[in-house]
Amino acid sequence: MIIVAATNRPDMVDPALLRPGRFDRLIYIKPPEKAGREKIFEIHTEGKPLADDVKLPELADMTEGYVGADIEGICREAAMLALREIVTPGIGRKDIEELAGKVKISKKHFERAIRRVKPTTSRESLSSYEQSAELFAKYATEFGEEASGDAKQENEI
Repeated sequence: MIIVAATNRPDMVDPALLRPGRFDRLIYIKPPEKAGREKIFEIHTEGKPLADDVKLPELADMTEGYVGADIEGICREAAMLALREIVTPGIGRKDIEELAGKVKISKKHFERAIRRVKPTTSRESLSSYEQSAELFAKYATEFGEEASGDAKQENEI
């Protein structure tokens, strides 16, 4: 049986699941580096009306520690902030549709969105996750070596 699972809270995984023989591999995926964050911004801003002052490398610099879902949230929030500027009390649906085509998402919208959307993992959590991944890798490796040694002994008997 093959099981593939993912979590952003490995500290909440029942330790019984991590005992030898349960999972053969644990793959820890770190938050993206600057180039990865820039590519994620590129994906989530594609087709969106960006103002000339929006520079994706700058946004990537401002979002160290953010993961893809966080960056998607930033892009969505920035777009909503830009739209909220044109939607005022008493404005009609037809006026909104007309003005929406002129909306540009600017750097200030992204800066406000970054202040609102916090990274899902803190530096402390990342450090803890990395330690857990190292411990599991060590444990799994030791168990794998013991298991292969047992198999050799059985073959020799």
